[in-house]
Amino acid sequence: MKYVIIGNSAAGIGCAEGIRRVDTAGEILILSDEKYHTYSRPLISYLLEGKTDLQRMKYRPDDFYEKNHITFRPETTVTAIDPDKKAVTTDKGEQLSYDKLLYAAGSSPFIPPTEGYDSVKESFTFMKLDDALALKEALTPESRVLIVGAGLIGLKCAEGIHGLCKEITVADLADRVLSSILDADTAPVIQKKLEENGIRFLLNDCVTRYEGNTAHMKSGETVPFDVLVTCVGVRPNVQLLKDAGAAVGRGIHIDTASKTSLPDVYAAGDCTECVDISSGDTKILALLPNAYKQGEIAGMNMAGAEKTFEDSIPMNAIGFFGLHMITAGTYTGEVIDKSQGKNVKKLYCKDNLLKGYIMIGDVDKAGIYTSLIRDRVALDSIDFALVSETPGLMAFSKKYRDETLGGLRRGY
Repeated sequence: MKYVIIGNSAAGIGCAEGIRRVDTAGEILILSDEKYHTYSRPLISYLLEGKTDLQRMKYRPDDFYEKNHITFRPETTVTAIDPDKKAVTTDKGEQLSYDKLLYAAGSSPFIPPTEGYDSVKESFTFMKLDDALALKEALTPESRVLIVGAGLIGLKCAEGIHGLCKEITVADLADRVLSSILDADTAPVIQKKLEENGIRFLLNDCVTRYEGNTAHMKSGETVPFDVLVTCVGVRPNVQLLKDAGAAVGRGIHIDTASKTSLPDVYAAGDCTECVDISSGDTKILALLPNAYKQGEIAGMNMAGAEKTFEDSIPMNAIGFFGLHMITAGTYTGEVIDKSQGKNVKKLYCKDNLLKGYIMIGDVDKAGIYTSLIRDRVALDSIDFALVSETPGLMAFSKKYRDETLGGLRRGY
């Protein structure tokens, strides 16, 4: 069996490990347009901070490819997929055949079409290792940095470079930071922490025009800068599979086995759409754990197993300057606010189920709430009053505790 994996990040690695769980002899080829050993992309901001290094950023040990009998081809871009011939074409002009294919090409930064953008001398994005290394090279202790976008990528960039430059301004059209994962009550907690570390915000505002290294804002303010970082969002890389005839919406359509509409072609990660079980909606869930699990399930199925992944929910676990936060699920229904002092905890309940939560500060045992959402545990079957105050397994039935602690849920 010949397996080809397009992508060397979490989904691709998950696929390779899933294959090897079932098939120890088949040929595995991983193609990557980057030049690096697999690494953890969320760590690029910590690299700039000096909290990690290139070696510790590796997602798997140095001997990963050799140990798992994987052929790794870095700096190789796939330019076409032919599902009839069961072959992929690379930028080197070669055709590589496959029996089973995983497409895990991720996403790319979106650059808004803003007047004068081409006149900016030092402009960067912040998604890949090369982006971080190029940005670090451009910064000096006197640099004034403008970050466009106050989402996760923009704020982690701000934290990563705050000790490498003179000043940082973050602009966003939304009325709050992290507008996709925090509400109006909780976003100011994170914003305050960032402001305490010297980061300035321009919210409800956007760049209408660049004039060299000056940003003209919708509000009328002008922002002079030396370095620009654009972090306004990403677009899934779907074009290759779309051209090959796969069903594609905003992301690639896959079923719970990570299979696309094309024969023997699977997909996983940030380029795919899946069902968010907390809301029932089909959406892109660009999350590393989700990408890995989709890839792992794809790999096992490619190798002949029959596995499904039906537990996808939005979830973010992150920290800024030592202040930790975890969010999960959908913010709908009744709000149970258990915030105390500097610690924020908001639980969202609907139809006798926990649908989502936001925790900032003390995030200990947040996994209990995540399990409630994923397992769709009826709240009247547990002591939810106790769980909402202090999460712990003793509020659950003995059967649930035995299954959870024994790792028996969902059959694997």
